[in-house]
Amino acid sequence: MPKMKTHRGAAKRFKKTGTGKLKRHKAYKSHKTGKKSPKRIRNLRKPAIVSDGDYKRIKNLLPY
Repeated sequence: MPKMKTHRGAAKRFKKTGTGKLKRHKAYKSHKTGKKSPKRIRNLRKPAIVSDGDYKRIKNLLPY
């Protein structure tokens, strides 16, 4: 059986942590930031952990 290929789009968006969880970036930060508070924009910078429901789908895209 051939090797599985890594989904390159997912590889650019998610990183595995040391414990095997997946880190992701938060949405809604790229534009229209004038109406958002500085605190909200600052909090959007921090990475988030992928939820359990999404983790099951994404782990198939990142086999290695």
